[in-house]
Amino acid sequence: MTTVTLPGVYTPQDDTDLLIRCLRDEILPPHAEVLDVGTGTGAVALAAARLGARVTAIDISWRAALNAKVNALLARVAIRVRRGDLLAPVSGRSFDLILSNPPYVPAPTAACPRRGVARAWDAGHDGRLVLDRICEDAPGLLKPGGVLLVVQSALSDPEETLRRLRAAGLDAGIEEHRSVAFGPVLRSRSGWLRDRGLIEDDAEKEELVIIRAVRL
Repeated sequence: MTTVTLPGVYTPQDDTDLLIRCLRDEILPPHAEVLDVGTGTGAVALAAARLGARVTAIDISWRAALNAKVNALLARVAIRVRRGDLLAPVSGRSFDLILSNPPYVPAPTAACPRRGVARAWDAGHDGRLVLDRICEDAPGLLKPGGVLLVVQSALSDPEETLRRLRAAGLDAGIEEHRSVAFGPVLRSRSGWLRDRGLIEDDAEKEELVIIRAVRL
């Protein structure tokens, strides 16, 4: 599925592809309500809509929200696009499936960037500033039997994600793995990652994981 990427918006990469592949393995009820958190170009949201779901897509970036709308028009697919901070725009609603490819890259700066394309990947020293908020807020928006699919790096502690989701009452596990070569961001901060003990001296790849959690 071809999408356009506007300047300043995260270009779909391996993590996007991995999330879409796992999305396609889900068995959704008719007219399922699906939420895509941190939609970027809208690639994941469009993939869900093509499965017949009613999709709401959210991004904090106005560029990304616009980009998702443009790609929906080009694809002639209907999705609702909202601009806002993570799950705040859909407070009070419930979903059969929540998808997210959030910022998860450990960064030398403690806070998430407030502007620029780096806020699509930088997530504090441990890479968990956004992941922890999703773990806290997403379970309450799932319908009984609803599923949360989140992609993250092994560098940002998948076991902590599992712990938090299980503490929230979800049945959570690692659904999929993929090893990918370091991109420009990780290559540029490989020295810092080694100093923190997050990668080995000869590391050239990171492991991506899909975490699947079900509200029982």
